[in-house]
Amino acid sequence: MTDEIWDVLIVGAGPAGLTAGLYAARANLHSVLIEKLAPGGELLNTDLIEDYPGFISTTGFELAQKMEEHARKFGLEIEQASVTAIKANDGMFITETEEGTEYRSKTVIMTAGGVPKKLEVPGEAEMAGHGVSYCAVCDGPLFRNKVVAVAGGGDSAFQEGIYLTRHASKVYIIHRRDEFRASPDLQAKAKANPKIEFITSAVIDEIGGSPNVEWAAVRSLKDGSVTKVPLDGVFVFIGFSPNSGLFSGHLNHDEQGFLLTNDHMETGVPGLYAAGDVRSQLARQITTAVGDATTAAIAAEHYIEDQAFKAKSARS
Repeated sequence: MTDEIWDVLIVGAGPAGLTAGLYAARANLHSVLIEKLAPGGELLNTDLIEDYPGFISTTGFELAQKMEEHARKFGLEIEQASVTAIKANDGMFITETEEGTEYRSKTVIMTAGGVPKKLEVPGEAEMAGHGVSYCAVCDGPLFRNKVVAVAGGGDSAFQEGIYLTRHASKVYIIHRRDEFRASPDLQAKAKANPKIEFITSAVIDEIGGSPNVEWAAVRSLKDGSVTKVPLDGVFVFIGFSPNSGLFSGHLNHDEQGFLLTNDHMETGVPGLYAAGDVRSQLARQITTAVGDATTAAIAAEHYIEDQAFKAKSARS
């Protein structure tokens, strides 16, 4: 552990983390962002972006690069390390890393995001960004008048499947059971949509094509038969795992593990904030991550000012 004390420590360099870093550094707070890989987070896995205001069309890499450059311009320090634990200790936070470095900070903004659950089948990883997607709102418009499949049977799968009918000519919803977990109203809407066809008691065994998705091998769980279904895209909605378990104490969360915050992005632990995909919310978009992070950074600034005022008053 070094003697250095940071005003703000940010965990995760996706859109939320880079935005929090920009606002914190711009407020002249001594700020550091910890990222285990390259700055950008899930942006780096997104080929085309058409839904971020001011950018009619850009790539995830380009947007991540611009966000990083913008934050660094105001003095944000970005360090590569893998955070393993965050602990509250006598009014300070201790952030531990796999590399053995420990950071001390007055506040922490958790923007570690999460990862969509994968099918883990051949072709899925290779086709990510080439027809395999985990975000219909992000990529749906790229499949105008095309045929796509949605893997999943819960609310997210149905919501995204219904959304995709705005663009695609046909949407298959493929689910491993006969019964769906989606709410009755979503099921009713989907079943009334002429563009949606259901394939139940079935799983996707493989995704193929070159250079983009052209088909998926769908296996019946009833008789084992395999059908190669012609497709232009596969959208996977079988769950999302938030990286919310870094704090050593208890944090309030929903049943899926997403952190619960108030409208200042406070977690319930003074000085500890959450923003972006790690937080429980309706939509997980770049724009919502950026908004969350703006609020969190400003709240952290106010918290630091309040703590400094209280300390000064106590001494006088």
